[in-house]
Amino acid sequence: MSPAACLKLKPNVRARSMTGHPWVFANEVESLLAPSFDGEVVDCRDRTGRFLGCGIYNSRSQIVWRRLARERVALDEGFLRGCLERAHARREALGPFWKTTRRLVWSEADDLPGLVVDQYGDTLVVQIQTLALEKRRAWVGQLLMSVFGPAEIIFRNDAPIRRLEGLPLEVSTQTGRSWDPRWVVVDGFEYWLDLQGGQKTGFYLDQRQQHAAVARHCQGRRVLDAFCNQGAFALHAARAGAVEVLGLDSAEEAVSAARRNAERAGVRARFETANVFDWFNDPAREGEPLWDVIVLDPPPFAKSRSALEGALRGYKEINLRAMQRLAPGGLLATYTCSHHMQDADLRSVLADAAADAKRRVRVVEFAHQPPDHPVLITMPESEYLRGYLVRVD
Repeated sequence: MSPAACLKLKPNVRARSMTGHPWVFANEVESLLAPSFDGEVVDCRDRTGRFLGCGIYNSRSQIVWRRLARERVALDEGFLRGCLERAHARREALGPFWKTTRRLVWSEADDLPGLVVDQYGDTLVVQIQTLALEKRRAWVGQLLMSVFGPAEIIFRNDAPIRRLEGLPLEVSTQTGRSWDPRWVVVDGFEYWLDLQGGQKTGFYLDQRQQHAAVARHCQGRRVLDAFCNQGAFALHAARAGAVEVLGLDSAEEAVSAARRNAERAGVRARFETANVFDWFNDPAREGEPLWDVIVLDPPPFAKSRSALEGALRGYKEINLRAMQRLAPGGLLATYTCSHHMQDADLRSVLADAAADAKRRVRVVEFAHQPPDHPVLITMPESEYLRGYLVRVD
């Protein structure tokens, strides 16, 4: 198998691809290839001519090359099927908790750059974020049907990141029929999900383990679920025996969904629309009872490396306010979902917040993304969710 073209790294560039990272950026190569190679498979070599692998190319993207394999392969039906079957086998090996609601494909971590697939029972939700996979979309749909046998596949190709690959934003289904919102069971609760028109792929599957981890600390306690989205942490806390549960979110749509979910589950939990920062800073909070458990699961404050400094200030502020509103011995479950924020950054934020709050904080559990969202060890960007459960004295 001999590809028609090859990228070559600049002589003095310190590209991460030299040490196993699957990406090569436009400013790291001697010259770009013709646009006719966009979305196709090409070789990449270092300045000495050493073969680094073959991957998908797109001159319109800042990431011009994404490795598929260290050997030469063709991005054909056979290759795609093999990757999907191996991704499936890895999830099946995780055990019964990961059988019907899970991430089935996680982009480079499953050797399919730009393909993300989530499963909700008999429905798959797919995001295609690279030109090469978009050009093979028909194969992707057919193979997903063949390997996983879903009743429907929803293509949520409306993420702004597609624009970086020169791709349009659109939503469609494999069958061409509309997927109407409905109740979907996730870990014993029914959630009213709009997989075709709702946020992202419908639900934050990456926090499923953390819902249970926090719930273990909630019996007989007052629980605040900040940035609650559809209320999953709140519902699990209520089912675990919390005496009071309050969820906060700035999106009225999310709060309405959380209320509907709680009513459906028959659990006692209140939800309010509020800016969480303003809510904590409201002087009226001073006279209220302290909380026993607070969950902070905000959206990513650092969506780019340049935004990290401001994001760190935001994370410190919200964690400081939460520590001030916790009763002695209370539990703070705090998370970040930005891959730009490393574990050392989050730990430093918590240390600074603890010092300013004059509280003694001890780690109860470390939190990371679950195994159905695997981390490729040579690709830090594949790890984005991290957090801590800490006791605040």
